[in-house]
Amino acid sequence: MSNDPLLQPFQLKHLTLRNRIIVTAHEPAYPEDGMPKDRYRAYTVERAKGGVALTMTAGSAAVSKDSPPVFNNLLAYKDEIVPWIREMTDAVHEQGSAIMVQLTHLGRRTRWDKGDWLPVVAPSHHREVAHRAFPKKIEDWDIERIIKDFADAAERMQAGGMDGVELEAYGHLLEQFTSPRTNELDGPYGGSLDNRMRFCLDVLGAIRKRVGNEFILGIRYTADERVADGTGSEEGLEISRRLKDSGLIDYLNVIRGHIDTDPGLTDVIPIQGMANSPHLDFAGQIRSATNFPTFHAAKIPDVATARHAIASGKVDMVGMTRAHMTDPHIVRKIMEKREDDIRPCVGANYCLDRIYQGGMAFCIHNAATGREVDIPHTIPKATRRRKVVIVGAGPAGLEAARVSAERGHSVVVFEAANNAGGQIRLTAQSERRREMISIIDWRMSQCEKLGVQFHFNTWADVETVEAETPDVVIIATGGLPHTDVLAAGNELVVSSWDIISGDVKPGTNVLIYDDAGDHAALQAAEIAAKSGAKVEIMTRDRAFAPEVMGMNLVPYIRALQKLETTFTVTYTLTAVERSGNQLLAHIGSDYGGVDKRKLFDQVVVNHGTRPLDELYFELKPQSINGGEVSHDQLIAGEAQSVTRNENGTFQLFRIGDAVAARNTHAAIYDGLRIAKDL
Repeated sequence: MSNDPLLQPFQLKHLTLRNRIIVTAHEPAYPEDGMPKDRYRAYTVERAKGGVALTMTAGSAAVSKDSPPVFNNLLAYKDEIVPWIREMTDAVHEQGSAIMVQLTHLGRRTRWDKGDWLPVVAPSHHREVAHRAFPKKIEDWDIERIIKDFADAAERMQAGGMDGVELEAYGHLLEQFTSPRTNELDGPYGGSLDNRMRFCLDVLGAIRKRVGNEFILGIRYTADERVADGTGSEEGLEISRRLKDSGLIDYLNVIRGHIDTDPGLTDVIPIQGMANSPHLDFAGQIRSATNFPTFHAAKIPDVATARHAIASGKVDMVGMTRAHMTDPHIVRKIMEKREDDIRPCVGANYCLDRIYQGGMAFCIHNAATGREVDIPHTIPKATRRRKVVIVGAGPAGLEAARVSAERGHSVVVFEAANNAGGQIRLTAQSERRREMISIIDWRMSQCEKLGVQFHFNTWADVETVEAETPDVVIIATGGLPHTDVLAAGNELVVSSWDIISGDVKPGTNVLIYDDAGDHAALQAAEIAAKSGAKVEIMTRDRAFAPEVMGMNLVPYIRALQKLETTFTVTYTLTAVERSGNQLLAHIGSDYGGVDKRKLFDQVVVNHGTRPLDELYFELKPQSINGGEVSHDQLIAGEAQSVTRNENGTFQLFRIGDAVAARNTHAAIYDGLRIAKDL
């Protein structure tokens, strides 16, 4: 048996967990009709195949109809969920993992105009900032009904073969009762800590009575809200003791912070550029004080930190949840002493930010996650070896190279720059996004192990490509900034890339005109503001930086607000002209009736990229398929078979921003799904 602390079993009541790594409850937003059907099941089972000890589903499953999901959660209040749960639990158990589900009532953390349009309920009328619904103050009959709903839902999960259930008690209804900042009830459920905890204990008691003593029951809860009028660390420790002493639960899953605002949520679940494992020591204090099984997860992205968490005795089970979205086979690779092959989580938070905007959770640099039904995490070998030439070593080109080499093909990559990375190398120059470079470093390491040949400082032309006698050519040349968007004065502006790269120094009074809504504008704004410039970010959109999304916005806003940056929405930059030694910006609006003038000494335009596609079009006449992609075959996961030129000598494809400006995930997904079927 290994002496690795992470690989030691842990006894949780009657349940033997095969190691110390868990996937904590999270909602990937894959349910169909509120049920965990094929996509959800395949995603969950993949982590079990990878060796995790315990995987928790749902974040969280709704127990009541007046807890409507705001990001496509499981509906645990429906009887029809039981057979779907049974299919998933059986499949996970076959892989040797335990499985639990997290249950909740969202309370005020939802909206009244979702689901069945029932009133939101909470122990006060205070709305939650994030979801903006003003709740009805909960009544006695609501409390009785919801307690029964929890017990009913737990019984369904037990009938579906779950090893246990966890209650979500931070930010949701259970904590809204416990916290003095959200509980304004009188009588038995409001006022003293005894009263504020009563609802949670009544729910736990009802569940335990229904499912018996052998079913695992845990709670994920806040032991310190880190707000002045909320539950503090001392009261949180007392809550921890009382939960343990109740005899109703089998473990504590510790959270620190509050999630009712985007900044609060981001501090609970930190993103890239923020410190790793910021709450681990606090979880260790709870474990030490209670001497009770303790779980914890919050930006623990790497094996070394997870190993420290267990070896130091801070926690009994360590959660690596986003890390397992990036690489579901972490445990297997640890066991095989292949830790260098683990695909690193870069904290980009594309997964969570997508679900908070109503999308499915996808990993920024593992496009197979959430698509396990159609795309394998382990690439199978091809039936015949082919010569694949790839032009461009950004994320799209490197993914195509990695996957082609995994297929067993001979792969050659040409890159005009002196190193790989493309736009990611540029964006990673920012301290806030430095972790992004791991997307490139991991792929380069994998490609080198697989024997991919790289030619840097090489501007590939038609002759260069044809000299390789390729069977397949993939153009991944990316794009260049497009700033030619004004009616006049385009020659007077610079791009966000110019500022980020350092090729152009910031002015002293800078307008950032953001017509793409991505990270580049905010990065350029922060560089300029930190240099001492007065900065205004302007966009024609009704909200700025929509492509960056909620949690990723938080660190930018914190920094830019301190630097007194101005944010202007719904205005359009139409033209720029010289005015002495300054620039006169002409400002209009899509809404009409606006014609303003404003002086700056520098105007930065962020309008995405235009494809570098000359080589692609030069190669089209010599290709078999004329560059055409069968969308039907691409979507079905079949090899491309288009023939437009019987005299052609190679298949030709282009991917990533060489097609159109999109994002890192799209570039990697392009590379994966073209190459996996070569």
